[in-house]
Amino acid sequence: MFEVLSEKLGNVFRLLGNRGKLTEKDIDEALRQVRLALLEADVNFKVVKDFTIRVKERSLGKEVMQSLTPAQQIIKIVNEELIATLGEEEPSKLSVSPQPPAVIIMVGLQGSGKTTTAAKLAYHLKHSGQTPLLVAADNRRPAAIEQLVTLGKQLEVEVYREDPKVSSKDIASHAMSRAKKMGATHVIIDTAGRLHIDEEMMAELVRVKKAVNPHEVILVVDAMTGQDAVRVAEEFHARVDVTGLILTKMDGDARGGAALSIRWVSGVPIKFIGIGEKVDAFEPFHPDRLASRILGMGDVLTFIEKAEKTLDEEKALELQKKVKTATFNLEDFLEQLRAIRKMGPITQLADMLPGIGKIASRLPDGAQEEQLKKVEAIVLSMTPEERQNPGIIGGSRRRRIANGSGTRTSDVNQLLSQFQQMQKLMKMGARGKVPRNIMNMFGG
Repeated sequence: MFEVLSEKLGNVFRLLGNRGKLTEKDIDEALRQVRLALLEADVNFKVVKDFTIRVKERSLGKEVMQSLTPAQQIIKIVNEELIATLGEEEPSKLSVSPQPPAVIIMVGLQGSGKTTTAAKLAYHLKHSGQTPLLVAADNRRPAAIEQLVTLGKQLEVEVYREDPKVSSKDIASHAMSRAKKMGATHVIIDTAGRLHIDEEMMAELVRVKKAVNPHEVILVVDAMTGQDAVRVAEEFHARVDVTGLILTKMDGDARGGAALSIRWVSGVPIKFIGIGEKVDAFEPFHPDRLASRILGMGDVLTFIEKAEKTLDEEKALELQKKVKTATFNLEDFLEQLRAIRKMGPITQLADMLPGIGKIASRLPDGAQEEQLKKVEAIVLSMTPEERQNPGIIGGSRRRRIANGSGTRTSDVNQLLSQFQQMQKLMKMGARGKVPRNIMNMFGG
């Protein structure tokens, strides 16, 4: 979502880095470019104004003007002020109840992904060792009830439902009795939405809130709606005291201004972000990690967390041993390739690794996934002996592998060449050496 903004900010910082000592005029020009980049990313103009004022005040201080590396100091300041704008607290923690269950009301406009997000939150809680109960209280849209029931079955999470003729307030109240009987730790109530904010919807939400006295009122907002998302957050917060936000469709191609504006304008913390349609495409929101992604510095912590959930610990230790002893072969490569693909879309993973996101962005949409499929097909067309000892693969074998995988001989040659380079890198890494021209190997 932030590719264009990241690229423009990167260009500004590169120009600063080429100047050495900076003057106030240099800083003003750089901040003018930053201001334009943020406005083009659909960031609220008040947020942009406050942000650039804060950055300028700090940039004109001694820590920058007398520094031997002023450009790096400014990047540090921009990073810190981005985090302040996004929210310095750890908002992803949900309120807990000393006497379970904790009650969470999900609110939002129709089309924001509210029902799916309720299921994602239940999935997240279940995998954290909790026992959630989903409540289908959107009695104005029977399809939403059926959708939640279907999702609940897939996730093996119970869904409480009643006849749509029953009021949302009563459905929510009755669900509390069921939650206590089953020992639920959390009750997640999916309420009705509208295509726009109206008095009837707000009055209904107020009634539901009074009936169950929730610990959290979470507003689900479509991040691709831009400045409208900020207005929606303000209006809901004014009426039902929203305690947290979940931004959906953060994997989209919108300009991302809502994510940078909504916390600062509304004063409500962002708790989670949705990054895809699958139930596990859901992350706790970390302001520092998003700021790092925006500045093109990656998000290694999230990458590691994804890897820990996906990769087998015993196999990871075995792989580490093979890398150190330089016995890593194409069989191991294929296994790791499949494990990485389970972690999520390659484009999202690339954004988490410093420098790699920019390289991946040069490829056409979908090209990364297609390339991985091609590589997998080539390796699968090899015999077990060839995978364990690629050095025996001569010309006739390469032609056979190409025919078997539906690729060209040049594709097989390229893979074997890249694998050979990878082995060299691993050997050097095991000895504590890293080649200076490593980025050239990735086309950087």
